[in-house]
Amino acid sequence: MARTVEQIDQQIASTDPELLPVGEHEKHGAKHFAGLYAAENVAGTEFVFGATFVILGAGIWDVLIGLLIGNALAVLTFWLITTPVAREVGLSVYTYLLRFGGSSISKIYNLANAIVFSVISAAMLTVSATAVQRVIGIPTQEQAYPTHLGFVILVVAFSIVAVLVAVFGFNALAEFATICGPWLAVMFTVGGLVLLPAVAESVTGVTQIGSFREFVDIAGATVFTGVTPGGEEGIGMIEVAGLAWAANSFAHAGMIDMALLRYAKKGWHGLMTSTGMLFGHYVAWFSAGLMGAATAALTLTSITVLSPGDVSWVALGWAGYVTVVVAGWTTANANLYRAGLATQGVFPSLSRGRATLIVGVIVVVVACFPFVYRNYAPLVTWAGVLLAPVGGIVYAEHKLFPRFGLTEYWARYKGVTNMPAILAWGIAFGVGVFINLTQIISPYFAFVPAWIIASLLYVFFAKRAGAAEDYTEDVEDHELFLERVQAYKREQAESLPGHVKDTTTVTRVLRGIWMLALLVILVYAFIVFLDSPDIYTYLTQRNTFYTIAITGTIVYFVCAYWELQRGKVVDRKAYEAAKADAGSPDEGGEGGEKEKVGAPA
Repeated sequence: MARTVEQIDQQIASTDPELLPVGEHEKHGAKHFAGLYAAENVAGTEFVFGATFVILGAGIWDVLIGLLIGNALAVLTFWLITTPVAREVGLSVYTYLLRFGGSSISKIYNLANAIVFSVISAAMLTVSATAVQRVIGIPTQEQAYPTHLGFVILVVAFSIVAVLVAVFGFNALAEFATICGPWLAVMFTVGGLVLLPAVAESVTGVTQIGSFREFVDIAGATVFTGVTPGGEEGIGMIEVAGLAWAANSFAHAGMIDMALLRYAKKGWHGLMTSTGMLFGHYVAWFSAGLMGAATAALTLTSITVLSPGDVSWVALGWAGYVTVVVAGWTTANANLYRAGLATQGVFPSLSRGRATLIVGVIVVVVACFPFVYRNYAPLVTWAGVLLAPVGGIVYAEHKLFPRFGLTEYWARYKGVTNMPAILAWGIAFGVGVFINLTQIISPYFAFVPAWIIASLLYVFFAKRAGAAEDYTEDVEDHELFLERVQAYKREQAESLPGHVKDTTTVTRVLRGIWMLALLVILVYAFIVFLDSPDIYTYLTQRNTFYTIAITGTIVYFVCAYWELQRGKVVDRKAYEAAKADAGSPDEGGEGGEKEKVGAPA
């Protein structure tokens, strides 16, 4: 039975706005996504990934070209797969899956996400703790399990604080995280630059590199050698490309980032993920590999047991510790928050805060084991095998169904459990596990056949289960619902002020100071790299760089955070002024009693 406009409007008014398709006024431009992906994909685990390619024995050209291919494939997947579905549906993958798949598959998917995000959070917290452990004299943990009580206490302390922040103070941390992107990008870039003269000296006896060809020869001889630390033949270009593509497969092929990309104004904004993939996962990984290999050589320690804290200290001094702590902690908190939301989706009776606390207990235990962060690369590969098939099902529901004469949301219209989706996911995941265990193809590519199989099986199973039946009345009802949602959103937009840019002199000065601080750090790193004619000059200038890096870091965060807070004040004043105007009988004309679309009749 078709619903009336009034009934639909009542439903919209009583629905959590997060569960409604986004409105045009909520969408963002290219700059927003460029900054977002740059900040999110330059994290503490870049130290781990950089070392991974060295440990796996990748050659220099395998890394230079393989990383370019793999990360370009990731960008294309974000652009051509995730972004179109996200923009057209306007929902997060969690909401969309619940709408067309039902509560059964939604709960299973949320449980899988809770596990994945908990492991990621634990790895990040362990990475952050490795910076502090060196400061207070705790030895590097070389085993898969903790071997020092002080390390366990440190990780537990870090984890408890992180969990409490995720539960009670996430907004403040999220604000802080938004300003970390430019600084992290600079830190990962300069870390590799500053250590290159030391790497060159270990090969050629001189600290200067005269050409790109010489750089490639030196990096190939000392860092990306083509053989593992144990002397075995390393992985090739195809495997490097696969690992780079798979690293974020749960976000692009698995559609997790529908939650972000649904806010894109244009389809091509999906290409802005390149700031994260081609910088965070190309430049930062390569630079981190250089830092790890150089640190191993300078400290006479195997790169297989070096911690991110050890590497960051040699490359960046005190600023390196800050880099590891900030990069790890901000990413851990964001994923703790996601894990809490996913757990709440499995157990709706729990509040988001309580769900996050329960997840936090698990994260505290897992974070105590160095095995987790050292095996982060294979862990995220398995995450892709687990979650990518759901992305294939989502893509099939929205994009493939019309091509095969099937109806989107058919299971909801029919009032049945979407068993075809559950079966397709289970079979595709089984195929992915089989590929990983037998390695009939590189495990790094296992998510690709899993995604394809899930999408095709879902079309086949759904057609047999009733997706090809006639749901004309239900489709018309849904289309009317979407029209009323957009009308509701448009009226919301009319009542809200747009973003007001803070153009005051103080704010401009603050922005200029933090940009100058980053520039000084970057310029002096190039001085160390290009103008160190001998080892004595190099060591002297490197020590000076350490001082400049930590001083510039302090200046950057003080000024950038101050600017952020000033901008919030300007926005809040504009919002309050707009509210006052809208509610004023003298200026509003209707005494603020304008009827809203979607309000109960």
